[in-house]
Amino acid sequence: MPETNTPEASTPEQKMPQQSMRQVLANRQFFRLWLGQVVSIFGDFLAMFAVYSVVSFKMHGTAAQVSLVSVSVLAPMALIGPVAGVLVDRWNVKRTMVASDLLRGCLVLYLLFATSLPSIYAIFFVIGSISSFFYPAQSVTTPSIVAREGLLGASAIMQQSMQLGRIVSPTLAGVLVASFGERSCYYLDSFSFFFSAAMISTLVIPRAPHAERHMRSVLGDLFSGIRFILGHPAISFVILSMAAGVFALSCFGALIAVYVRDVLHGASTLFGVLASLIGVGTILGGAFVGRLARTRSRTHLVTFGILLVGVFIFGLTAVATRAASVIGCLGIGFGVAFILIPASALLQEETPLEMRGRVSSSSMSLMTMVQALAMILAGSAAARFGIAPILFLSAAMLLSIAAFGYWTLRRTPSAA
Repeated sequence: MPETNTPEASTPEQKMPQQSMRQVLANRQFFRLWLGQVVSIFGDFLAMFAVYSVVSFKMHGTAAQVSLVSVSVLAPMALIGPVAGVLVDRWNVKRTMVASDLLRGCLVLYLLFATSLPSIYAIFFVIGSISSFFYPAQSVTTPSIVAREGLLGASAIMQQSMQLGRIVSPTLAGVLVASFGERSCYYLDSFSFFFSAAMISTLVIPRAPHAERHMRSVLGDLFSGIRFILGHPAISFVILSMAAGVFALSCFGALIAVYVRDVLHGASTLFGVLASLIGVGTILGGAFVGRLARTRSRTHLVTFGILLVGVFIFGLTAVATRAASVIGCLGIGFGVAFILIPASALLQEETPLEMRGRVSSSSMSLMTMVQALAMILAGSAAARFGIAPILFLSAAMLLSIAAFGYWTLRRTPSAA
């Protein structure tokens, strides 16, 4: 294993030399992993937006029913994730990812026969269960094939690729659904999983021998990962801050389709445009993260991102016009880049190789748990109190988290 892939706690984040995204993509191993994920992400967005469009505008689903589509994916990831991470630390990660892709490629085709909300929820629940094994395996793979100084660039590439899919997919999904029906999106999503499996199968992923020989109890391994998170100031700060931030952000995400329909009096086209603008903002924000990372710690960047998202959600809700929504979604996306990219890089940089699966899965489980909870509460609360109060509350929560983060980092600069 190259020495650059081993976390070095003594190296200050802000002084670490950073590889450019072009240098990271020159790594053929990472390029193949990235290419497979780009196609898979693109297919996922097509299928998800097709389902959202059908549930919102054809089935005339309520805010709670629309939210349950995402909840059905997130719930198994929250419940199964920690145990899945422990198993991934013991398994062959390449085989795990390939098997996950192949299974999901077959399962998504069952959406062709889903004609009711319960059947849609069931299909996404099973897909989410399988994804619980894929994402920890991917988090183990990236630091194994990318040097430590390239992890921030790798994180930026993955996030920008995801947002590029967010930009293109809503409009394309709308055209495909209108012209050929939602089935076309499901076929493309299935193909994307098979393509990703083909790319991953070509990788050579080094593994530390002791990582596969440790056969302690699953519960013991799980608690060792939790102890590592709680004992690492930067990681625990970022994870807990993100968890609270994700809760507020998810309230906004759960209500955006209904916000477009009931507040802006728009249709699926406007919903797709606003969702795309969040992706545009994230790509723009990603271009700045690398520069600021040379002088700022990962934790400071996360705090700044949470502040930006809170400000723009507040402004979007207060003005409640289409123009304000356009600016607000761009700003939200810009702030999201400062949350996701540094946090992902920090987890990969500071976590020992033999614990990456369980640490990443534990953090993923916490994020998905609060995300699912937010979607459930946001839908029912919006039906009772209205959409605007819930969005104002989300903005207030984010601003409070940013203030707390700034105060904490100022008092304990070593945590950064």
